[in-house]
Amino acid sequence: MAEPVRVPTAKVALSTASVYPESTATAFEIAARLGYDGVEVMVWTDPVSQDVDALRRLSDHHGVPILAVHAPCLLITQRVWSTDPWTKLQRAQAAAERLGASTVVVHPPFRWQRQYARDFVTGIWRMADETDVRFAVENMYPWRYRDREMLAYAPEWDVTKDDYRHFTVDLSHTATARTDAGAMIDRMGDRLAHIHLADGNGSAKDEHLVPGRGTQPCAELLESLARTSFDGHVVIEVNTRRAMSSAEREADLAEALAFTRLHLATAAVPSTERDKARRQ
Repeated sequence: MAEPVRVPTAKVALSTASVYPESTATAFEIAARLGYDGVEVMVWTDPVSQDVDALRRLSDHHGVPILAVHAPCLLITQRVWSTDPWTKLQRAQAAAERLGASTVVVHPPFRWQRQYARDFVTGIWRMADETDVRFAVENMYPWRYRDREMLAYAPEWDVTKDDYRHFTVDLSHTATARTDAGAMIDRMGDRLAHIHLADGNGSAKDEHLVPGRGTQPCAELLESLARTSFDGHVVIEVNTRRAMSSAEREADLAEALAFTRLHLATAAVPSTERDKARRQ
């Protein structure tokens, strides 16, 4: 008897950050054209990314659902949606609920946000208890300059050292941290709810390469997700700033989508057929 083929349930989304320096609106256009299952909205300095009504119109116009909202936690978004970090998370939750997104992605606090960092773990639990939206806390990395290392995040850049209900794993961040991605994913276990798929080579800079162009176990992670019936989202979050044209940027995003779908589907093929194909 042949093994049954399991169709992977994970949806593949495009982060609107992946089209930078082009706009949030452009991300919806590209996601629709390439056949992504949805988008993750990075809330940042683009006014459209901050406007729930504008985002809903874009989603309806292009027929592309918004699957996740990335709260404005970057250095460049310190004043977006308030300077108070808890207000930012409350607005991200409200946006996700209005837009039908299942997940809010949030970074751990910067170390200089002392009160926020002190209350962060319990505060995230409190907010998670008040909504069906998942607050998926994302792994980060130490900042490095030459031979010096600065711990910029608190309580930890390695979020598995604290108790959260849901995690986001980012494989560009594991590369920058020079940590074992597989071991981190194992520690996350069934609390792994969200994936930022990108690659890296261990540079001190957060590279966000197209999956397959670095050293991270992108293919292995995708195959594992399919085998375990992962019900979260896989979000392509890559850096296309060096693309020489819109066509080159779109080609990178098409390659990332093809890589992701290929490795999700590879795991759905019965093992005997997969092993046979690999021997040929």
